[in-house]
Amino acid sequence: MAEKIVVIGSNSFSGASFIRYALEQGLDVIGTSRSEEANNIFLPYKWIDKGKFEFHELDLNHDLNGIMDLVNSEKPDYVINFAAQSMVAQSWDNPEHWFMTNVVSTVKLHDRLRRCSFLKKYVHISTPEVYGSCDGFIKESTSYNPSTPYAVSRAAADMSLHSFLSAYQFPVVFTRAANVYGPGQQLYRIIPRTVLYIKMGKQLQLHGGGLSKRSFIHMKDVSDATLRIARNAPIGEIYHVSTNDTISICDLVKMICEIMNASFEDLVEVGEERLGKDSAYLLDSSKARDSLGWEDKITLREGLSEVIDWVEKNFENLQELPNEYIHKP
Repeated sequence: MAEKIVVIGSNSFSGASFIRYALEQGLDVIGTSRSEEANNIFLPYKWIDKGKFEFHELDLNHDLNGIMDLVNSEKPDYVINFAAQSMVAQSWDNPEHWFMTNVVSTVKLHDRLRRCSFLKKYVHISTPEVYGSCDGFIKESTSYNPSTPYAVSRAAADMSLHSFLSAYQFPVVFTRAANVYGPGQQLYRIIPRTVLYIKMGKQLQLHGGGLSKRSFIHMKDVSDATLRIARNAPIGEIYHVSTNDTISICDLVKMICEIMNASFEDLVEVGEERLGKDSAYLLDSSKARDSLGWEDKITLREGLSEVIDWVEKNFENLQELPNEYIHKP
C-alpha cells in the first residue's frame, strides 16, 4: 500500500508544488483548499500524469467538519498543513483575518487532529517570520520575536502546538523555509513579478531599494525536505529548510535582468520600505542536512531560468492575469 498524505492548502504554491513532488515519489495524495482548482498554470501537480490525487474544496475557516470527515475516512499517514493567510504587509490592514485563519481555525484543526490515533505525523509549515529580523544564520532554538500581525499569528499557532505536544504527545513536526520560489508561483511574488514586468515593459518598485537580504530556495528542494521530515523526523522537532547562499533583493533583480538581457535601470523604481519588514532572516539548515541527509540541489541561477521558462511558455495567459495580491478573508 502506498503511503497516503492529506495536504491542507493544496492550491497554494507550496502546497501544489509539494503535491507534484509527492506524486512523483509514488504517494497517494488528497488535497483540500478553500478555493476551486482555478488555473492549471499555478497548479504544478496538474503538469504531470502520475500518481493518485483527489481534490476537495474545503475552507479551513468554514468547513472544519468536512476536512475532519475526510481525514477520518481516509486515515492518512501524514497531514501536512500549508494553509495560512500569508502576506506580511497586508496583514496590517485586516489583522483579524490573519488571526482567524492562522490561529483560531488552525488551533481548532489541531484539537481535532490530536484525537486521530492513526496519524503518524502532522507537519506544520511554519515561517522564519516568527523570529523577526535576525543577525547572521540562526538555529531552530532562536526565540520568537515577531514584528507583524502575520508573524505574530504564526508564532501563536506554533506555541499552541508546543503545548499540544507536551499535553497530548501530538505527533507534530515543524518546518521553516526561507524564501521559496519556482515555476507556478503567484505573480505578486518578487521573482515571477520581475520576470513578468521585464516581458511586459513595466516598471518594478523595489521597497527600500531592495537592500534586505534573503536566501531563496527552490520549492523542489523544499518538497524533498518536507517529505523527509514527515517520514523520519522525531515528533516535536523543528527544521530549517534553506540554502547557505544569501542575496539582496536588489541583486536578485539584477541577476534576473542579466539572464534576460534586460536593463536594471530601466526596470526598477525605488519605493518606501514596508512597515515592519525584517531586514534579514537567514536560516541555519545544518540540522536537516546532518540528521535527515537532506541537501539543496538547485542553484539560484538554475531555478531562475526555470521560472523564466515558465513565464515565457505561459506569457500570453499570464499577462492577462492580476499580478497584485488580492485579499480573500
